[in-house]
Amino acid sequence: QVQLVESGGGLVQAGGSLRLSCAASRSIYSINAVGWYRQAPGKQRELVAAISSGGSTNYPDFVKGRFTISRDNAKNTVYLQMNSLKPEDTAVYYCNANIRLFSLTSPTDYWGQGTQVTVSS
Repeated sequence: QVQLVESGGGLVQAGGSLRLSCAASRSIYSINAVGWYRQAPGKQRELVAAISSGGSTNYPDFVKGRFTISRDNAKNTVYLQMNSLKPEDTAVYYCNANIRLFSLTSPTDYWGQGTQVTVSS
């Protein structure tokens, strides 16, 4: 009933910045908790940022001070601002969102298809 469309990935030099977007493909009732994950080849998928419905955020130590997650409920969009990028940040980044499509429905988790981020040294 809804797809998460990710954008903003690409190639950037070390120290550069990218902003990833995760937008719902249609109008929805609400977006609850949202998380950004990444997975590099041969590595496990890991959480890089999360934001709750109340706006609380959490980040693992390896991105603290560099990554910022934010949301624009009016646009049904969540962002991941990535600054001071390092080569080890290279991965496919995935958006996961807990979404309520309609007021009387239960929220459901949705995953985006991923967007490639490559950081050159």
